[in-house]
Amino acid sequence: MIVGGGSAGWLTAGVIAAAHGARDGAHDRAHNGGGLCITVIESPDVAPIGVGEGTWPTMRDTLRAIGVSESDFIRECDASFKQGSRFDGWVDGSESDRCYHPFVLPHGHTDTDLVGGWLSRHPDRPFASVVSFQPYLCARHRAPKQASTPEYAAVANYAYHLDAGKFGVFLRNHCVGQLGVTHIPDHVVDVVEDENGDIAGLRLKDYGIVEGDLFVDCTGMRSLLIGKHYGIDFVSRRNVLFGDSALAVQVPYDRHDQEIASQTNATAQRNGWIWDIGLPTRRGVGYVYSSAHTTDDAAEGELHAYLGIEDLSQPAPTVRKLSFLPGYRARFWHRNCVAIGLSAGFIEPLEASAIAMVELSAAMLRDDMPATRSDMDIVARRFNDAFAYRWERVIDFLKLHYVLTRRVDSDFWRDNVRTESIPERLQEQLRLWRHRPPSRYDFHRIEEVFPSASYHYILYGMGFRPEDRPDFRRPATPEAADGFFRETSLIAQKMLSALPGNRELNDHVRRHGLPRI
Repeated sequence: MIVGGGSAGWLTAGVIAAAHGARDGAHDRAHNGGGLCITVIESPDVAPIGVGEGTWPTMRDTLRAIGVSESDFIRECDASFKQGSRFDGWVDGSESDRCYHPFVLPHGHTDTDLVGGWLSRHPDRPFASVVSFQPYLCARHRAPKQASTPEYAAVANYAYHLDAGKFGVFLRNHCVGQLGVTHIPDHVVDVVEDENGDIAGLRLKDYGIVEGDLFVDCTGMRSLLIGKHYGIDFVSRRNVLFGDSALAVQVPYDRHDQEIASQTNATAQRNGWIWDIGLPTRRGVGYVYSSAHTTDDAAEGELHAYLGIEDLSQPAPTVRKLSFLPGYRARFWHRNCVAIGLSAGFIEPLEASAIAMVELSAAMLRDDMPATRSDMDIVARRFNDAFAYRWERVIDFLKLHYVLTRRVDSDFWRDNVRTESIPERLQEQLRLWRHRPPSRYDFHRIEEVFPSASYHYILYGMGFRPEDRPDFRRPATPEAADGFFRETSLIAQKMLSALPGNRELNDHVRRHGLPRI
């Protein structure tokens, strides 16, 4: 039983059903050993939040695994191609303050000391532009593939921007129509508890009592099962990441043929940052800010200034206010209840981590699905350990974006670099990185949320420089690194001439689709 729809509920249903469900006669075959019987209970009155509207490249594998056509997904979810993130104004707020986090690994990342070579030969050039061709594609609004490239295949690694509301509906139609998932549009009135403390079933407003063996809480910030029913504590991390409010707005394009941004733009403000995401039909824009450092009215004024709205007597786009407490549950799996999505936790939409955590949670539940109730307790402990680690690593990486700042124009930025607001593990890593670049030894788990390459892009893109001391573990080889830098430049030139524009490819997909294999 998956309680709650939207992106979290239907992604979870699709991931599990594709691996364990029975496409025809799912309910009957499940009870005869032919698969799981998967049901999604979705309140018909709860609209998706849709903050961020961005994914990681992992979404390509997820959609392919559940049997979705990429062309249909792009058409029906107002989706576009995303090749990374661009950060403007995070270091000093100047016009030249710009940093890319592309999705392509640095060219030669595991073969030589790229950081040493970059510092030796090209210290005045942006790190990402020296080691990766992808910032050049983003700067020119290029697509990550050609019209002849098959669905989900890539010339340059990519993810998506999408309309979250349309995405939930698209997934629901696919799960019900193609994967045999049962959909019950109804309200949960009460939780029916078993004698042993498990959830035995749910009492619905119209449908009555429905019973199940495993319950997945995808009810968002309401957290009806793991939070309200079981009372699992929420671990606040507002002392580390101050953003707890957001103003979201949909902005139409000035022209129907306006270029679509190939990356998420994150522009720093006095008390937070503004995301700007390009979809085929509009832009999704929002201001994430700290309510402890500014007011809603002041934040809306900054958002209007970003959008170029000066005459407040003229009609302005409708602004939607969102509030959240940054943090996560002390336990994500308790008894026979698993929290996935916003019910498990939420930090902020920086680096599009929210949907990625849903994918990771659904995948682990799929792969480690307990066969018996006694197995469930073992699986739950492993799940809780894995996601406590993952949430903290997300927090570390997002905090890194703030601690590298040299801005002193507001208390928000000054408070972000105070030692007491920086996680101890991140402080230790930063001390080590004064003398060597981030490596796989800093991120030792098999499935790290952010690899060392991501830390390279943010660290050196935002002005972090190691101390002038040799790294005796790895002799400097600037000549070898320079060879990779030259190859990167050649690859960039080749791709710029061969790849279409982001809108050009998007229009082609909508008219003709992509080749299927």
